[in-house]
Amino acid sequence: MKKVLFSLALLFAASCVTFAQEKAVKEAKKIANGTNPDFAKAEELIDQALVNPETKDQAETWNVAGLIQRRRSEKEMENAYLRKPYDTIQVYNSALKMCQYFFKCDELAQIPNEKGKIKNKYRRTNSSVILAERGNLINGGIQFFNEEKNKEALQCFGMYVDIASHPMFEKENLLATDTLLPQIAYYASLAAAKMEDYPNVLKYAPYAKNDPEVGKYAMEFISTALKAEGDTVKWLASLQEGIQKYPDYQFFFGNLIDYYSNNNKYDEAMQFADNMLAKDPNNAFYLYVKGYLYHNMGDYDKALEFYNKTIEKDPNYAEAYSNIGLIYCLQAQDFSEKATMDVNDPKYQEDQKTLRGFYEKAKPYYEKARALKPDQKELWGNGLSRVYYNLQMGPEFEEISDVMGL
Repeated sequence: MKKVLFSLALLFAASCVTFAQEKAVKEAKKIANGTNPDFAKAEELIDQALVNPETKDQAETWNVAGLIQRRRSEKEMENAYLRKPYDTIQVYNSALKMCQYFFKCDELAQIPNEKGKIKNKYRRTNSSVILAERGNLINGGIQFFNEEKNKEALQCFGMYVDIASHPMFEKENLLATDTLLPQIAYYASLAAAKMEDYPNVLKYAPYAKNDPEVGKYAMEFISTALKAEGDTVKWLASLQEGIQKYPDYQFFFGNLIDYYSNNNKYDEAMQFADNMLAKDPNNAFYLYVKGYLYHNMGDYDKALEFYNKTIEKDPNYAEAYSNIGLIYCLQAQDFSEKATMDVNDPKYQEDQKTLRGFYEKAKPYYEKARALKPDQKELWGNGLSRVYYNLQMGPEFEEISDVMGL
C-alpha cells in the first residue's frame, strides 16, 4: 500500500511541475498581449519553458516564444509610427528570433498524434506573419553587413533564404517566384565567405549561381569553399561548370589551367585551352593562357607567338607585356650560361652584343607593363631593375631601385 501511495505522490508532483510550466507559458502569452507588455518578464518565463523537459517539446511553447518577438517588433514599429524613439536593431533581432521559434513550433506541430494524424493549427497564421516580416530580415542583414557584423548579417540573410525552402511556404513556391532571393543568397554567402565559414557558403551560394548579375561571383565562392575544404574532385567540377556558365569570367578558366599546369597535366590543359579558343578565337584571355602554358613548358617561341596575339587583340593586356619581357630575360640568362666570359676570346664581344640584345628586347615590354599598371609593381619592378642594370642605365636603375625599395 505504501508503495502505491508513494507512486501516486510522484505522479502528483510531476503533474504539478508540468502544470506550473504550462501556466508560465500562458502567463508569458498574456503579458505579451497586454496593453503595456513587460517583454523582459515574458521572455524570462518563456525562456525557462523552452528548456524545461515538461514544455520544451510542445508546439505551443515555441509558438508563444515567437508571438512575444512578434509583439516586441510591433511595439517598436508603433513607436516609430508615433515618432517616438524606437530600436531598429530590436526589430531586426525580433524578426530573426520569431522565425526561428515559429520554425520549431511548426516542426513539433507536424508530428502525428496517437491516431497518426497531423493537426497543425499554427501553420497558416505563423506563415503569414513570417512573410510579412521578411523585409526586416533584409534590412537587418544590410545594416549588420555595412557594420561588418558578418555573423549577424549571415543570420538575417540566411533566414530569408531558409524561409523560401521551408515546408511552411510550399504553396508560395518562393524559390521560383521571389526575384530578390538570388541577391539575398549572394550576400549571405558573401558574409559567410568573409568569415571563412565554408559550410554556409556552400549552403547559400548555390541559390545565387544562376543570377545574371551576381551568379559568377556566387560560383566563385563555391569553388573557393570546395578548394578550402580539400574536395579536389568537386572543386574541379565547379570550375568546369563555371566556365560553361560564365565563359568570360576569368576566375574559372585561370584556376583550372593553373591546376593542370601545376600538376604537369599540360596535354589536358592545352586541349582545354584549344577547346575554349575554338569557341571564341578572338578572346585575349584564352590566347594569353595558351601563351602561359607554352611559357611554363619552356617553349618560348610559341609562348611569344601567343603573347603577341594577345596584345593584338587587347593592346592593354599588361600581363602579356610583362611575360614577354620575362621570356627575353630568361633567354638572356640561358644564353649567359653558354657565353664566353673570357674578355680575350674573339667571341666575347659578339656574345656580349647578343646578351645585350635580349635585355634591349625586354625593356619596352616591361616599360609598357609599368605604364599600363603602375601600381602592380610585381609585373614590372624586378624585371626593369634587371634590365636597367644589365644595360648599364645608371639613372634609370637608381630610380627603379628607389621605387622598389632595393
